Amino acid sequence: MPSAPLALSPAPIRFGTDGWRGVLGVDFTAERLLCAAAAAAQELAASAAPEVTSQTVLIGYDHRFLAPELAELAAAAVRGCGLTPLLAAAAAPTPAFSWAVQEHRALGALVITASHNPPEWLGLKIKGPFAGSVEDDFTARVEQRLLAAGVATPEPGTTSRFDPWNPYLAGLRQRVDCDRLSLGLKRLGLAVLVDPMHGSAAGGLAQLLGKQVVEMHSHRDPCFGGRAPEPLEHNLAELTTRVRAVAARGQWVVGLAFDGDGDRLAAIDERGVFCSTQLLMPLLIDHLSTATALPGAVVKTVSGSDLMAATASAHDRQLREVAVGFKHVAAVMQREAVLVGGEESGGVGFGHHIPERDATLAALLVLEALVAGGAPLGQRLDALQRRCGLYLHYDRVDLRLQDMAARARLQDLLGHGLPTVIAGEPVREVLRQDGVKLRMGAAMGHWLMLRFSGTEPLLRLYCEAPSRERLDTVLGWARALASNV
Repeated sequence: MPSAPLALSPAPIRFGTDGWRGVLGVDFTAERLLCAAAAAAQELAASAAPEVTSQTVLIGYDHRFLAPELAELAAAAVRGCGLTPLLAAAAAPTPAFSWAVQEHRALGALVITASHNPPEWLGLKIKGPFAGSVEDDFTARVEQRLLAAGVATPEPGTTSRFDPWNPYLAGLRQRVDCDRLSLGLKRLGLAVLVDPMHGSAAGGLAQLLGKQVVEMHSHRDPCFGGRAPEPLEHNLAELTTRVRAVAARGQWVVGLAFDGDGDRLAAIDERGVFCSTQLLMPLLIDHLSTATALPGAVVKTVSGSDLMAATASAHDRQLREVAVGFKHVAAVMQREAVLVGGEESGGVGFGHHIPERDATLAALLVLEALVAGGAPLGQRLDALQRRCGLYLHYDRVDLRLQDMAARARLQDLLGHGLPTVIAGEPVREVLRQDGVKLRMGAAMGHWLMLRFSGTEPLLRLYCEAPSRERLDTVLGWARALASNV
C-alpha cells in the first residue's frame, strides 16, 4: 500500500518589521499563538529595566476574524507565565494600546492584528514598556525562546478588562485642540470623508471632530469588503469617487483613509488625487515647524521621499535616515528630540506623543495644517513643492521572483556587480543602509531602491523620479533586471 503523505510542519515563527503574521489556520494557529504570546510575555519580563516594576501585560485586538477570541488565549498564555493579563474591552487602533501601556505603566502589550494584510491573515505585535514596537534584538530573543520550546503552559482564568478608547481619545485631545479644529473646518466649509476600511480606527475621528466627519466602511467586516485593508490608491476607489462628487458641488473636501489597525494613513485631495505619506509627511514637517515651537529632528526611512529631506532643510531641521520599519524611527525617538518621523508606507509618529505611528493623530494634524493654511490639501501640497523646487513622482512595486535560487543570484549581482547606468542615467551614489539604493542625476528626487522581503523570493522596488515617464522607465528597467538574472 502507498504510504500516507507526510504532514508538512509550518515554518518556524519569524517576526518581521512589526510583528509576526501568517495565514489564519495555516501559519497562525491557536497553538502557535499560545507559544508566541508566552515567549513574548516572558521576554517582556526578562528584558524589563529595573525601574519597570509592573507585572501587567495588556492584550489588544482589531476587527479581524477570531481576533477577540484569540486575544483571550493570549491572556491565558500571559497568566501561565506568572504575569497579569489585562484584556481590552473592545477592538481599538494599535496606537491606542501603545498609549494604554503608558497610561497603565504596564510591562508591555500584545496586540492581535495583521495590520494591512489580506483578510485571511492574522498576527501578533509586541509593544514594549516605552509604548512602542520592540526592536529586532528583542524579537530575536523571542524566536530563540520558541526554538528552545521553553515557554510556559497557558493558565485559564478570568481576565480583567480595560477601556482602550476613552483614555486614548483624551490623550489625542491633549495634542490637538479638537474643538478649535472642528470650528475651523466648519468655517472653511471643509468636508472630511473618512474610510477606516472596516478597521479598528472606525469612529475615532468622528468622536473627536463631530459632524464635520462623514465615515464610510465603519462597521466591522472581517473580510474587509474582500480586499486588504491597506490605504493604497487601488483600494480607495469608492472614497475617491465620493471626494470628487463633493468637489463637483463646489465644496472643499478631503478624504482620509486608515489601514486595518489604525496606524497608517493616506489621503485623497480635492482633485481626487491619491496622497501617500511621501506627500503628507512633508506637509506635517512644514506645518509643525511653522505653527508650533516643538523641537527636534525629522526622521525618515531610507525609502522616504526626498521631499521630506528638502522640507526639513527648509526649516533648518536635522534629518535622520533609518532602515525600513517604524521601529527604527521609534528607536531614534527614544534617544533624542524628534519633531516627526515616518515611513513611505503610511506610518507617521510624533516626538511630543508616543514612539509609535498613529494615523488618527496624523490625520488631525493634516487637517490642522489645512485650516492653518486656509487651503485644501492639493493646493497646500502644490505650494509646498513649489517652494522646495521638487515635483516628484513615486511608486513601489512588489515583484515575486521565480524561486529562492533566482533571489540568491540577484542578491549576488547587487552585492558585487551593480550597474553604473540605469536606463541611460549614470548612477552617482550607492547606499546600502537597507537593501540597495541607487541615486541618479545631479539633483535630489531621482533614485531606485531594491530591497528583499524576509526569507521569501520577493523583491520590493521603490522609485522616485522627476516625471511619471521616467518613473515608469526606471521601474521597467528594474523589472527586466530581476527577470533576466
